[in-house]
Amino acid sequence: MAVLDPIKPTILATRVISQVDRGLAAKLELRPDQRSIALVTCDIDDSLYVSLDEATKMADVEVVYAHSFYAGSAHASGPLSGEIIGILAAPDPAEARAGLAACVDYARDEAWFHAADEAGDLAFFAHPIARTGSYLSKEADVPAGTSMAYLIAPPLEATYALDAALKVAEVEMAVWFAPPSETNFSGGYLVGEQSAVVAACAAFRDAVVAVAAAPREV
Repeated sequence: MAVLDPIKPTILATRVISQVDRGLAAKLELRPDQRSIALVTCDIDDSLYVSLDEATKMADVEVVYAHSFYAGSAHASGPLSGEIIGILAAPDPAEARAGLAACVDYARDEAWFHAADEAGDLAFFAHPIARTGSYLSKEADVPAGTSMAYLIAPPLEATYALDAALKVAEVEMAVWFAPPSETNFSGGYLVGEQSAVVAACAAFRDAVVAVAAAPREV
């Protein structure tokens, strides 16, 4: 593996429930019109978060549950658990399947981590989102359609790189993930104009790679 090689997520399991039990629906706080749900697990949590958001732009679905598992996929509860579970709610099975397909496609084709070192041991996520869907908009408390830099790395690298990203571009930090997260990473959501978001992602990437290349600086 080389520096900046992609680290692609794997979708581990998917299911659609055409007519969800109303008791379960109540626990998920579904609306009466949300009769179907799609479930998905993945071995990289942030890849799935952005892919779930993408689904909300491509189908009549809403993210009603999404949560990372503690300590990451290396300590998963089973071979199909991975690092995260997500649940999409829809008015019918067709929309649930459409949202699930959009989610899976985006994870496969776009939502990649990258290696910051040649061993591939140090990974980061510097993902520009041209316009947020309903899920990330709610999570960041920003209007739908906002441009966002979704930035994640190990704790020291993320803190250093977030500072670099904020200084290089006209962006604001909408969310900061203080270390450690459930998976022992850190990062944040930065928002601004699309060009600024792209610049922030590049600065974050360069800063993480710089730390990986020379970890000890006095």
